[in-house]
Amino acid sequence: MADKPLYNQDNTEVLSHLQTDASKGLSSSEANKRLEQNGANQLNEAKSTNLVQKFINQFKDLMIAILLAAAIVAAFTGEVVDAIFILAIVIINAIFGVFQEAKAEDAINALKEMSTPNASVIRDGKETSIKSTELVVGDIVRLEAGDIVPADVRLIESASLQVEEASLTGESVPINKSAETLQETDLPLGDRTNLGFMNTNVTYGRGVGVVTGTGMQTEIGHIAGMLEATDETKTPLQANLAKLGQVLTYLILGIAVVTFIVGLARGKETIIDMLLTSISLAVAAIPEGLPAIVTITLALGTTRMAARHALVRKLPAVETLGSTDIIGSDKTGTLTQNKMTVEKLVVNTEISDAATTEELTGTYARLADILALNNDTKRTENGFIGDPTETALIAFNENHGRDLDKLFTEMPRVAELPFDSERKLMSTVHPAPTGYIITVKGAPDELLKRATRIEINGEIKPLSDDIRAKLLSINSELATQALRVLGFAYKTVDQIPGNLDTETVEQELVFTGFVGMIDPERPEVAQAVAEAKAAGIRPMMITGDHRDTAAAIAIRLGILDEADKETAVISGSDLDAMSEEQFAQNVDKYNVYARVAPEHKVKIVNAWQKKGKVVAMTGDGVNDAPALKTADIGIAMGITGTEVSKGASDMVLADDNFATIVHAVEEGRKVFANIQKALQYLLASNLAEVIAIFVMTLLGWNILAPIMILWINLVTDTLPAIALGIEPAEKGIMKNKPRGRGASFLSGGVGPAIIWQGILQAVIVLSVYGFALAAPVHPEVHLAHQDALTMAFMTLGLMQMFNAINVKSVYGSMIGPQAFQNKMFNWALLGSVLVMAAVVVIPGLNPLFHVSHLDGYQWAIVLVAGMSIIVIVELVKLIQRSIFKKG
Repeated sequence: MADKPLYNQDNTEVLSHLQTDASKGLSSSEANKRLEQNGANQLNEAKSTNLVQKFINQFKDLMIAILLAAAIVAAFTGEVVDAIFILAIVIINAIFGVFQEAKAEDAINALKEMSTPNASVIRDGKETSIKSTELVVGDIVRLEAGDIVPADVRLIESASLQVEEASLTGESVPINKSAETLQETDLPLGDRTNLGFMNTNVTYGRGVGVVTGTGMQTEIGHIAGMLEATDETKTPLQANLAKLGQVLTYLILGIAVVTFIVGLARGKETIIDMLLTSISLAVAAIPEGLPAIVTITLALGTTRMAARHALVRKLPAVETLGSTDIIGSDKTGTLTQNKMTVEKLVVNTEISDAATTEELTGTYARLADILALNNDTKRTENGFIGDPTETALIAFNENHGRDLDKLFTEMPRVAELPFDSERKLMSTVHPAPTGYIITVKGAPDELLKRATRIEINGEIKPLSDDIRAKLLSINSELATQALRVLGFAYKTVDQIPGNLDTETVEQELVFTGFVGMIDPERPEVAQAVAEAKAAGIRPMMITGDHRDTAAAIAIRLGILDEADKETAVISGSDLDAMSEEQFAQNVDKYNVYARVAPEHKVKIVNAWQKKGKVVAMTGDGVNDAPALKTADIGIAMGITGTEVSKGASDMVLADDNFATIVHAVEEGRKVFANIQKALQYLLASNLAEVIAIFVMTLLGWNILAPIMILWINLVTDTLPAIALGIEPAEKGIMKNKPRGRGASFLSGGVGPAIIWQGILQAVIVLSVYGFALAAPVHPEVHLAHQDALTMAFMTLGLMQMFNAINVKSVYGSMIGPQAFQNKMFNWALLGSVLVMAAVVVIPGLNPLFHVSHLDGYQWAIVLVAGMSIIVIVELVKLIQRSIFKKG
């Protein structure tokens, strides 16, 4: 038995192997024994970390460790204020990280919460209701419409049973189930029609099954295991910051060591003095405000995205969206509306659009009556409940303003012949003005075999071979458009047939028409797909639906070109037939993946990631969770999405709107650009500080004290840098190609700009210091050196803030109103300038910061030097634009 799949075994084999009886079930003692051996029918709980562990984890970054070491050394050497400043910044950043992690929900716990509470089971020969967690392999369970399948089962009885498996397979239409043994091998989940899967929904009919798998041994348990085994993928932002932090750390250590050795070699400073100097360099070089600035910028981005219905669960996901190359989207409920809709009518042998058919008269009215009468949909306070196909037929009537309550009152159902998967028909009997009317619906080919007449424009005519052939051709045409086609017919009789069977009820029918239904695409998605393509992003459809259905929807949405529908669509079975190497070589050929399993989705994501692409995956079902977790950014649906998909995702769409993703991508690109601006601003400033301190050390000048550097960094790294995080997006941001995984924060000209602007600032500061020494206001050497240090300190601080205006664009000019569009930035700049100046202007603060009081002449030099950065940078940008234009 182990060599043969369950769906290839007959009932006798399955029951024999599981040592159970179809009529009596297991004995209570045997069930308890199996429960003790195999455990409860529930999913494993995932391990979680407490708040203390989360807080400790925030300090595992090497750059943070360097800052902590600097704080400790500062404290031991008496620079307590410096140590407090550093520690405060580190702790604030750690709190940010803990707060964000605490909000994340666990996907495995969400899976556990989905478990159905009760199951109808046969034990000791009697039917009873037990908790689903108490089910064991070998139990015999009964299933009826409205039930949730409590475990994986092999069906041993089936009566018109239909199960909706969209959350597991992606198939939007309920699956007809039977107890028959299947002969085909290697079938995907959606085609295993004699199996039922845990946590899927019974929409119609009834059945009996034997439990073949519980808990982690079910298909949904298999997915839970995949989630446990799947590693979280580092986002491009996290990778960039980690790499940048590593490079900066090594540079900082190298510079500090060299400075320490050079200072001692000069023989003028003590070890303590050079240790403090090295600390100053470390403080100057480390952008200690960067983690907080990035977090705040991302948080502001999440706030803006939330206003547009995109709810971010993990902060780095905001920026990751901006680098996305590929969006792999589930079809059902994401690209489509997840509800069947009548789209085409075939009446009088002509095809018409259901939406544009205004008045239902003649044969159209007859067809509409049959759609409503031959229907098991139930009306409730919250709407209609039933098979999605049948509720679509009711919705069609209501959309055309028909009074169904009156119809049901005048023509109640008095007899029926239920749907059967073998004959593929369903019939109902209703009183009519003269006698009774029998309505029949079902598969078009089966119905046309039994129809002998046709109603055309209210007249009943013989159904000739030519008309029958034309109708079959129309059926094929609609099927190629991915429409699910149902045929409808009727006949009138004087009395209710004595024998309700297909021979007496479903013969000599009058053909009325076809209805073509589809799970329609969301109206806004086609435009969103076009915008994504314009932004250089490749949208793909990954679905459990059939190949033709997936291809038709993809063509309508613009994901797939008509000319490529044979070559750019691949099924899960075809994917299985390809080796990893073959698939990796050919992955860029496919835009549509049909009939795929959860393993396939992860395989697709991995293949693109191996090509260096940043992959976003959208989805709403349980089957999507592993791929959502594996992808660089997982995007779940907020309305139709399962708790599992939300738990595994980085972002949730509150409106289930694919178009929201495009807005989020734009926001993500803006966030990255703004982080780049803040990074350029911070690193250019820090580079200037490092160069200035290093040169001052070599020249034997008084150097900027750690508290001075920390004060400059505290003032300049907060408000102006945060304000850069909410800069408006530059024009054409959605016309650029995705920067991809290989891009870094230093790309796009940012790296060179940091270097030359940092050097420029250092030269200006050193020039001011040298000028102040050469032409001192006070002749006393001590005062002259203090004045020079104070002027260098103020020039460095003010110049960094003025340079914040320059970094709003790497190459664009900031002369004009565009420099001051961001009101928060304007106030931040003004406030920072005043705070920076306060330590010199207010006499009581002078001793604390080791500065002197400057006169008007000295302030003029400081302001001119500080503002010169704007003029010089504008001239350089002008030259760069001229060169690029010529090139």
